[in-house]
Amino acid sequence: MRVHVVSDVHGNTEGLARAGDGADALICLGDLVLFLDYADHSRGIFPELFGVENADRIVELRTARRFDEARDLGRELWAGIDRDAAIEGAVRKQYAEMFAALPTPTYATYGNVDIPSLWPQYAGPGTTVLDGERVEIGGRVFGFVGGGLRTPMRTPFEIGDEEYAAKIEALGEVDVLCTHIPPEVPELVYDTVARRFERGSRALLEAIRRTKPRYALFGHVHQPLAQRVRIGRTECVNVGHFASSGRPWALEW
Repeated sequence: MRVHVVSDVHGNTEGLARAGDGADALICLGDLVLFLDYADHSRGIFPELFGVENADRIVELRTARRFDEARDLGRELWAGIDRDAAIEGAVRKQYAEMFAALPTPTYATYGNVDIPSLWPQYAGPGTTVLDGERVEIGGRVFGFVGGGLRTPMRTPFEIGDEEYAAKIEALGEVDVLCTHIPPEVPELVYDTVARRFERGSRALLEAIRRTKPRYALFGHVHQPLAQRVRIGRTECVNVGHFASSGRPWALEW
């Protein structure tokens, strides 16, 4: 059995269309939407609406962790625009392209920049969406938890620690634990390019120690200090920033 795993697709539809080649199934751990490409400020919803110069400025402010100034700039740019309608229209366009590119079968969960309420309209019969749920693939049990924890960035699908912990608890014991965000381990949550700690989950870390899955797979941190860390018998793997690499991570058994 061979399963390919991707995360943080961020608009890489071309790569996504090839991600399942040679695999029995594809797993997608979220962040399909590209709101703003921090490597190329001309790509994404934000520069399409407000231009590259404003994209440069907001990236500068966020990277410097000047979040209040970034929000002030955002309010100024969005003044007089129906923000929800503009974003939803752009996200719908991206989702239509990316869900159409997914192979059959695909098992997917949400990232923190995704909009879960729109997924049922675009996920075809070959795509199974899971959040706080389990599924058997090739004789192994996979558990899925989507979304991220609350941050100053205020991305679309951030939830409270207790709600997130409840979804982790609902999975019970699984062979492979699939989440968008990593467990709260310093080497796994520190982004070496953004030079900041992203939010990981302590509840996820505690579940890994308690239930001892064979693998814990996740994304979210684009350039982690460590891609792999072993916690007891569990191999914790950041499957990579698919938007830039275009390469899925392979799991075989």
